Amino acid sequence: MNGRPTPLPCEAAELRTLFLFEKLAPDQLDRLCREGAVERYDTGPVYTEGEPATCFYVLLDGTVVMSRRVGADDIEINRTSDPGVYAGAFQAYLGDRVPQRYNSSLRVTEPSRFFVLSADTFAMIMREWFPMAVHLLEGLFFGNRSTQQAVGQRERLLALGSLSAGLTHELNNPAAAAVRATASLRERVAGMRHKLAVIASGPYHRDTLASLVELQERTAERIAKAPGLSPLEASDREDAVGDWLDDHGVAEGWRLAPTFVQAGLDTEWLDQVAATVDQDTLEGAVRWLNYTVETELLMNEIEDSSTRISHLVGAAKQYSQLDRAPHQDADIHELLDSTLMMLTAKIGPGVTVVKDYDTGLPRIPAYPGELNQVWTNLIDNAVSAMKSVHRADDPDQGTLTVRTARDGDRVLVEFGDTGPGMPPEVRGRIFDPFFTTKPVGEGTGLGLDISWRIVVNKHHGDLSVARSEPGDTRFQVRLPLTPADPDPPADPQPPEESS
Repeated sequence: MNGRPTPLPCEAAELRTLFLFEKLAPDQLDRLCREGAVERYDTGPVYTEGEPATCFYVLLDGTVVMSRRVGADDIEINRTSDPGVYAGAFQAYLGDRVPQRYNSSLRVTEPSRFFVLSADTFAMIMREWFPMAVHLLEGLFFGNRSTQQAVGQRERLLALGSLSAGLTHELNNPAAAAVRATASLRERVAGMRHKLAVIASGPYHRDTLASLVELQERTAERIAKAPGLSPLEASDREDAVGDWLDDHGVAEGWRLAPTFVQAGLDTEWLDQVAATVDQDTLEGAVRWLNYTVETELLMNEIEDSSTRISHLVGAAKQYSQLDRAPHQDADIHELLDSTLMMLTAKIGPGVTVVKDYDTGLPRIPAYPGELNQVWTNLIDNAVSAMKSVHRADDPDQGTLTVRTARDGDRVLVEFGDTGPGMPPEVRGRIFDPFFTTKPVGEGTGLGLDISWRIVVNKHHGDLSVARSEPGDTRFQVRLPLTPADPDPPADPQPPEESS
């Protein structure tokens, strides 16, 4: 509060000149002067956001500036010298059903006069003079809040449905691969048993069998370290292995060559096999080892599929935060990675994802489940923008860049895309509720509005568009490194003061 305001005389005639009071009867104006006061404030603050809302202010003359706190900054939202503008406890008529706190800060830039009513007096006069209006306003206020909550819930359900469909698709691929590999593995094991019986009944010396078993063990170890080959390198090596098998009398060696090459085996390895057995038993030994190679490769495939499923389930668990406290110290990169994995199907193979993470960032106090919703909205918008200018079968549909960095006492999370950008008239409205550029039925227009509420109101951070032009659009989220209020008001976006 800016010291103690100076009390001044109240004149009913002056109140009548204000649009709020021009229709009141003389006795009503007299009552306002009796129960209210005219006060003069010197340059400086009148009240501060978050303080108990104790008074209703109407400007008589002077200049007022209204601001909202966004992170560590106070952002000016209105400046006016128009007599009659009002601010303060104008929701006092709602009583204790909503938190009675100032939703913004008010200051004056020159000595200014206000007509001031206490919150209790304002609420009493409203109920006595305008009972029907009070009921209408109550209905509008609570109805609007219920509508926002219902539509916000619908937005979350739509996102959840999309994510569930994508997750089902992503889980189905490794699960189907594991089933196929298991069926093939059963056939290979059966073939290996048969081949082992043939070898056991054949003319193999005990020392030869021991050498083959030792070679089998070394082969399994080599498969685990198989190098990645380019298609051209693999093709050349398959030709070389196939020629070796043909030269050594192994029938249809071209069928065995791709399996050996996939396992990282070459003609040098085959030379070791040939040195272990004689020519008459070479083909049987090679085919027996081929079963070993196929078995190891199939087990690797099953392991990879199972690991993929485990990672997807872990990502879903991380994304949903089902088993975690609503407010906690969170690893921002774990949240981003889980969201990107959950959105794999939505992003698709045509979009290149680049992660530019500052791995030295500390954990931050946050509501992780709600931040994941923010990441989902921003990534979904970026991907949709890029795909809007590319064909569905285009192998290059753009690049999504997710960057993190430290920005003073805050963490910066930036989402960049190579889409068409936004024209100024769209950029100025993207955070408006129900505003969307997507076709009817594809968007509610609440994704960015909800994201803004989560970032700004719940985390005391900042969400903005840093750049938007063809080929380079960047949304930036800044979140504080230190804890803020862990229990914000139930209504994340209180109505603005009217002025």
